[in-house]
Amino acid sequence: MSQPLPGGLLLRTARSADLEQIAALLTDRGEPADAVDHRLIVEDPDGGWDSCAVVVDGDHVVSTLTLLDETLILGGVPIPVGQVELVATDRRYEGRGLVRALMNWAHERSAARGHLVQVMVGIPYFYRQFGYEYAIRLPQTRALLTVPPPRAGHVVRPAGPHDVPAMSRLQHDTQLAYDLRMPHSAACWRWLAARQGSRQLLVERDSVPVATARITPPDEDDVVLGEVAATDVAAVHALVTYAQSQFEGREVGVKERTGSLAGDCLEPLLAPASREASAYYVRVADPVMLLDHLRPVLSHRLAASGLADGDGEIVLSFFRRHVRLPYRDGSVVGIQSGGPMQAPASAGGGGVAPDLVGSLVFGPHGIAGLAERHPDVYPGPHEALMRALFPPVSADLMTLYLP
Repeated sequence: MSQPLPGGLLLRTARSADLEQIAALLTDRGEPADAVDHRLIVEDPDGGWDSCAVVVDGDHVVSTLTLLDETLILGGVPIPVGQVELVATDRRYEGRGLVRALMNWAHERSAARGHLVQVMVGIPYFYRQFGYEYAIRLPQTRALLTVPPPRAGHVVRPAGPHDVPAMSRLQHDTQLAYDLRMPHSAACWRWLAARQGSRQLLVERDSVPVATARITPPDEDDVVLGEVAATDVAAVHALVTYAQSQFEGREVGVKERTGSLAGDCLEPLLAPASREASAYYVRVADPVMLLDHLRPVLSHRLAASGLADGDGEIVLSFFRRHVRLPYRDGSVVGIQSGGPMQAPASAGGGGVAPDLVGSLVFGPHGIAGLAERHPDVYPGPHEALMRALFPPVSADLMTLYLP
């Protein structure tokens, strides 16, 4: 796939011959570890060169982007997701719309792969220009204030590829506490075990894995311990004690994990949370396709609410278009898409601005909380039903990079 761009530039899928130039560009605009990550992805069978695009000026790579396959799980329903990473542009070519062209490529490729959502972490505001919204709360990094005394019997060690099954089990059990989760894919686990930008840790007691986490390498300016998953308090304490011992004299930041056992164990050890807002970027290109995919989740919520035992329909307007979700005996049985609907309350429905659909489905506020924050969100005359269908969602996302 290739696309001519103004000024004689060309956007195309990356090739193996581009590897060194992409590595140099990522290193220049980021750090050497980014080049390692890129190589791991494009040389992996689950990543491959068709996951990366470049803009070239002749034979010179001047901009690049990589698209990863991920999976969100909401209420037990897997949602195919695309995640954009490793975006970089040569300084001499900034301001020429190259990232916009690459993002269009990523969104088209993402749709072709069957992704219903795109999720990413990025610099403030920038990606809102490409249809993203801030929707899912990011965990805060909070200073480690209290280092508990070490307890005998726990061994903390660097983890390798052979430890992936144990780490994956610990993370899976921890993520079950959340409504929405994004586990590491099998490919991502391979990359994490081989990358330089973070290290995996495993805690064992009597040779049994009881905790895991990620930590930044010694040469990073900021020391961060994240993705802490554990079976008990002592295992969490072993991790933070180890982290502090490895970086004596430096402040250790810990990614909170509110709502999990590990998070509850960490809470007394960390500085107070700040009031600063921070969130994952989310893009929902087609709300109708997403809601249709999530009919099992909506049916479960509907049945649990006890508010709709007979036949009826749920009406939700995005103003320029709307959907009707017919239900029978507490189960959503279909979805019908319609045209503009400016006054959904008169049709017994609710309204949500189209650029807030990600927040509605995946965010921490639910339709009621969004209605308090946005004039173009309202539950309509059947407020209790809308609250039941679109409640606040607790979330835990694990990504290639610690956000």
